[in-house]
Amino acid sequence: MLEDHTAAASPTPWPTAYPEGYAVVDVETTGLARDDRIVSAAVYQLDARGGVEDQWYTLVNPQRDPGPVWIHGLTSEVLADAPLFPEIAGEFARRLDGRVLVAHNAAFDWSMIAREYARASAAAPVRQRLCTIALSKELRLPLPNHKLESLAAHYGVVQQRAHHALDDARVLAEAFRPSLHLAAETGLRLPLLACQPLTEWSDGPATAPAATRSARVGYQPSYRPTTWRPSRKRPACPHPNPGRYESGEQLIQGMRVAFSGDTSIDRELLEDRAVDAGLHVATSVSRLTSLLVTNDPDSPTSKTTKARSFGTPVIDEAAFIQLLSHVTPAGTQQPGTKGA
Repeated sequence: MLEDHTAAASPTPWPTAYPEGYAVVDVETTGLARDDRIVSAAVYQLDARGGVEDQWYTLVNPQRDPGPVWIHGLTSEVLADAPLFPEIAGEFARRLDGRVLVAHNAAFDWSMIAREYARASAAAPVRQRLCTIALSKELRLPLPNHKLESLAAHYGVVQQRAHHALDDARVLAEAFRPSLHLAAETGLRLPLLACQPLTEWSDGPATAPAATRSARVGYQPSYRPTTWRPSRKRPACPHPNPGRYESGEQLIQGMRVAFSGDTSIDRELLEDRAVDAGLHVATSVSRLTSLLVTNDPDSPTSKTTKARSFGTPVIDEAAFIQLLSHVTPAGTQQPGTKGA
């Protein structure tokens, strides 16, 4: 059982801007690509000061190869009688409702959860998330790396079953509580990010024939141990950069567009549409960036921070989708549009 040390809470006044509750989440998956599925999920519900209120765990039948069995230990036989995600979606949602989702590398956990809810024609009741990696950086904790085991070791939390969703969630909850209190004591603004439910997505096909997949139990070609979003090699944009986007004008082919945060349309689909329209999709923000697209312009991400410092124009996803329908051909300058 997770120990709760909040009875001896610090007399330091608690920041009124802090959330009223948290859902510490961990999911184990068949892999890291957009067509991968959740095989187990765990939630620790915490109060405003990090005290434990409840815990929950479930297996999930992914209806496909379970992926890296050597990591999560969940075989097809173990998962055969587990509920499908739509069958646990309601209970999962009740555990998340009204709380900030907390996870270690929260972008990954949220992306997998959002995709599962989209497949189930539903949406998770989550509006914000907090990544404990980002929080550790903000607190300048002296960690050798950003692994969960390093954060746990820093606070003396003992891991019992690594890569078991319930134990990973327990460990993270124990490590999050002192980080939360340290943040409160120093008056730190929590690095909260908005969670955007998916309304349009695409599940990529399996990338290996069945015979190849069955040759190695648990093997998934989409699995990568270092990143949850496989890199995509795109052809170079054939058009020169015409400069920055001007409010009220149209996009021009060759403009460098960067994206930050969650989008309701799957990020890869949105990037594909931008490329098809003749735009250059940039992976970072620089002085050459024409436009930043984000639904959370006040988020403390590196891209939004750089956009503010460079004076880069920022618009939301809905406005960008509208602009995509009328992109000006390269070489046609709009009145009022500055050149490169």
